[in-house]
Amino acid sequence: MAELHDLTALEQAAGVRTGELSPVEITEHYLARAGELDATLGAFLTRTPDIARKQAADAEAAASAARREGRELPPLHGVPVPVKDLNQVAGVRCTMGSRTLVGNVAQIDDHVVTKLRRAGTILLGKTNTPEFGLPCYTENLLAPPARTPWDLERSAGGSSGGAAAAVAGGLAPVAQGSDGGGSIRIPASLCGLYGIKPSRGLISSGPLLHDVTGVGTSGPLARTVADAAALLDAMAGPMPGDPYAAPALPPGETYTAYAGRDPGRLRVGWLVDVPFPGSEVHPDCRAAVMETAALLTDLGHEVDALTLPADDSSRLAFTRVWSVIAAGRPVPPRDEADLMPLTRYLRARGAQIPAVEYARALYAFRMLGQLIADQVMPRDGGFDVVLTPTVAQPPPRVGELRDDADPQAEFAAVGAFTPYTPLYNATGQPAVSIPLHWNAAGLPIGVMLGGRYGEDATLVALSAQLEEARPWAGRKPDVW
Repeated sequence: MAELHDLTALEQAAGVRTGELSPVEITEHYLARAGELDATLGAFLTRTPDIARKQAADAEAAASAARREGRELPPLHGVPVPVKDLNQVAGVRCTMGSRTLVGNVAQIDDHVVTKLRRAGTILLGKTNTPEFGLPCYTENLLAPPARTPWDLERSAGGSSGGAAAAVAGGLAPVAQGSDGGGSIRIPASLCGLYGIKPSRGLISSGPLLHDVTGVGTSGPLARTVADAAALLDAMAGPMPGDPYAAPALPPGETYTAYAGRDPGRLRVGWLVDVPFPGSEVHPDCRAAVMETAALLTDLGHEVDALTLPADDSSRLAFTRVWSVIAAGRPVPPRDEADLMPLTRYLRARGAQIPAVEYARALYAFRMLGQLIADQVMPRDGGFDVVLTPTVAQPPPRVGELRDDADPQAEFAAVGAFTPYTPLYNATGQPAVSIPLHWNAAGLPIGVMLGGRYGEDATLVALSAQLEEARPWAGRKPDVW
């Protein structure tokens, strides 16, 4: 017999609307699951049962009133959605994965949290993240590491590893994550989920910690494309003070609707080899791309190989910007010694980068975006979508990428593991990780699709088409 966590987020919301399901019942189910499995999966840094129960009771009352009065409810009303601990929820501890902020309590909501409140969702807690979201694994000094439910010896990825572990382990139906260099897509790949890094400016990063570089954004993690699209609908839209604004959908349109539409015939370019030294691509990741390319061909798309000239400049520019981001995190000088070695290394490196060099790195991002728009993905004759692996290797073991004794070597290893994802953070383009493949060891191997800036809906429609052709939601790890 199906349990509540077997239902998709949209199925749960539909049950709330009809009265067949109660937000209180759903919330209590997930709170119990978290109590049972969180210590194993490392999904949460802070659980908020009191807030969740209050919000669930309010959501249930609102749903009852809406039924009596014949009013519509938001599509995810009454559905639990945890928030990553890089984001602020008023009155709730916000550690950013660092023991230097262990007592920090947020005073206001981030705009994305405001949107989730308006959507009628339920806060189960704050999900696990590495210190300041800097590496691509989720290990810190505050909580157990986030593990992929598909093999508990292996990492859930990062920096949205807690969010991914929660969804893949059935501790939440969907989750908000954030992505500054692949931090939604990497955990999606390692945990067998679907994850969207939206176009720059589609989701607000304000009001306090605006990302002035433009590399970071919130986005959804989910088991199905439609669930992710519904959460994207809930979080998207400009807010006062935003420095960027992505093109909006036409009035009345939703990303959820695109999850049920034919994407049309698209030109897809596939790429496996990394155009700079240092990364080795595992055969499983190569095979995943080639099988996806064949599936796309079978679905009627035009699929061709894409080659890029060898060029290390974009990787070096991203490293400079990432180091400056690390240096700008709010750490009192007296607490620097309490930071993890990688954080200290990046902060020291960032503090030494001259302003002119930092500005040139940001300019390199803009030139890279222009190059792709003009030469790789022009609307007249270019590729509509680019297909690559999401990461270069299968899920690593917990601790495998971490090297406290040599953080410089660790940062190089992190870069070699994630050579594909930062491109779209630099350019601002949308990208998704799709769980189409599992290797012989039963580990998920994601593939990534990148689209033109502002064409998030195209990626949603194409992802849903692939999901229909090769469904993945029926796969469930043992902890399920």
